[in-house]
Amino acid sequence: MSSVSDTVLLSVEGLSVDFDADKPAAHRALNLVDLSLDKGEAVGLVGESGSGKTVLAHSILGLLPRNGRVSSGRILWNGSNLVDLPEPQLRKLRGKEIAMIFQDPQASLNPVYPVGKQIEWVLKLHRNLAGSKAKAEVLGLLESVQLRDPDRCYRSYAHELSGGMSQRVCVAMALACRPKLLIADEPTSALDVTIQAELADLLQQVTREFSIGMLFITHDLALAGHLCQRVYVMRAGDVVESGRTEDVFTSPRDSYTRRLIESIMLPVGTPARVDQASGNPRSPKPPLSPLPSLQQAISA
Repeated sequence: MSSVSDTVLLSVEGLSVDFDADKPAAHRALNLVDLSLDKGEAVGLVGESGSGKTVLAHSILGLLPRNGRVSSGRILWNGSNLVDLPEPQLRKLRGKEIAMIFQDPQASLNPVYPVGKQIEWVLKLHRNLAGSKAKAEVLGLLESVQLRDPDRCYRSYAHELSGGMSQRVCVAMALACRPKLLIADEPTSALDVTIQAELADLLQQVTREFSIGMLFITHDLALAGHLCQRVYVMRAGDVVESGRTEDVFTSPRDSYTRRLIESIMLPVGTPARVDQASGNPRSPKPPLSPLPSLQQAISA
């Protein structure tokens, strides 16, 4: 059993993940990562592509590809280490207690079945609901994610829905079992700016309404600032900085975090310079001067 506080929903301790560990060209994707998330809390995970954000999300749910493995560390959930949990028990956990929204909504939905039926499968598997009760629940879920015509959406196939509508369906599916934790992996990146804002507001609304913890993975610092109470900054498989979102974005301690923020502050046409993710991200850095607030940076 774990000694983790009762307020902590998820605790990642010293997690390292390797790919092709048995080959000469082995790659370490995560290096001794620590992360925690409290009940009902929204935590952001930001950094460049390839920094390890999605690998961390997949590690939590036991969804690493065959050539990836957890080489050290623990992922604690309700006193159990998910790293050691057998696959049948992980399958019961996925979708019921921990749900995930993936980056591409069209690829997340099965193209040959109506989306309503796909949500019904989740209800049947985890809540033993079927028939008219399951359909009524699905229609209520589709309405809760602000789809204007739930009955039509229930009967629609993925290709008949816009990207924004498809992602709302995926949110409804993720909420079907009232999970304790929602992992949102770049859920707005495939959408236009207006729909991104609507979906972000929706995620904020439903997680607060149902007291769901959220791990929000994004490149968009403004979205992380809008949605998350705390944030972790990743670089080359390491967490280089973490803390209250406002503190990290206004007074970053790590120079990599500073450069990420500076990259959205530069005037149009000015080449941004963000160091490549090689070398030791934990090497000593010179003192940093305070930065403007993230809101000021974005509006500059």
